[in-house]
Amino acid sequence: MVEFDPEALQAAAESARQKSAMGSNATDQLAPAGSLLVEDEPSGRDRATDLRTQYMGLSLRNPLVASAGPLSQSLDGIKALSEGGVGAIVMYSLFEEQIRHESAREAELLDQSTESFAEALTYFPIEPSDESGLTHTYLKLIEQAAPVIDVPLIASLNGSTKGEWSNTARQLADAGAAGIELNIYYLPGDLTTTGRSVEDRYVEIVADVKSKVSVPVAVKLSPYFSSFGEMARRLDEAGADALVLFNRFLQPDIDLNQLKVVSGFELSNPDEAKLPRSWISTLYGRVNASLAATTGVQTTQDVVKYLLAGADVVMTTAALVRNGPSYAGQLVDGVTSWLNRRQLTLQQTRGMLAVPVDADAAEYARSGYVSGLERAKRTYAQ
Repeated sequence: MVEFDPEALQAAAESARQKSAMGSNATDQLAPAGSLLVEDEPSGRDRATDLRTQYMGLSLRNPLVASAGPLSQSLDGIKALSEGGVGAIVMYSLFEEQIRHESAREAELLDQSTESFAEALTYFPIEPSDESGLTHTYLKLIEQAAPVIDVPLIASLNGSTKGEWSNTARQLADAGAAGIELNIYYLPGDLTTTGRSVEDRYVEIVADVKSKVSVPVAVKLSPYFSSFGEMARRLDEAGADALVLFNRFLQPDIDLNQLKVVSGFELSNPDEAKLPRSWISTLYGRVNASLAATTGVQTTQDVVKYLLAGADVVMTTAALVRNGPSYAGQLVDGVTSWLNRRQLTLQQTRGMLAVPVDADAAEYARSGYVSGLERAKRTYAQ
């Protein structure tokens, strides 16, 4: 259970209804206090509440989305997610390296087959089949799943360079994907790489994929840019239909027993939601692209916080892995219960506590930072 400043809520509600400036920041720049309660579980079945949501041009029955993860690796898994109550499903990622490897292998087999006989100059082989490859398996799963579920199925492509691999986006759309999520994961290990060249790479990849498909394209990216706001606007201008905040870089650790560097993966936790929530709050109303939150969602309160900050949809894998696909229904019911108790619609709630559009976002954040430190000094003073 979390509490918000009731004065901030009242001011924000007035802003949402009258389009006037909000006088208090209730995102992560200010510490929460007061009596606005967000409960994890609904108290019984609530009356019907309209949770229909528009996300990058797609119509969703509710704003909860299953993000890319292990639960979408099979037809049964995708069905379970749909039946569990999510508004859309992002499939597990197909990686650029996998696509490149299969293309290279296909070319190698083609070269071998052309030299199979002495009369190769007059022999025209049939192009080798890719039916056993990962790309074929992925496309087949889309073809099987998209028609039998009642929510949009979004394909996920994970890459870091512009190239022929992005042609796969068209195949994914043709197979039945309602949209494409580009998970751009690039770590510039070359210390001479400039920040602008990294940003240009992202924009070029997005523009390249957008030129090849007619379905909407979302971009999942990290916060590690010198000016993330400007980067978000560039991607928005390049045609990104949605911005997904944030990708989680897998950072290695050191095993003291084996004395070696090890890689690993941990499910996200609610503490990690503060950074994406702050940026969603800042971007709300300032970009045309939809805003998706995708880190640190475990309970209903995490979903509601993201909606208040301005997220169009809230994505989670961790909560569904920990609790099963049916847990999605509990999260959705929890949102309904909260809206009913507060007598708010989803539309009124979304962005209610975002940074006011007419405010100077930098000064707003600075003010919240100073206020937070002053509050900490008073709270923890000896």
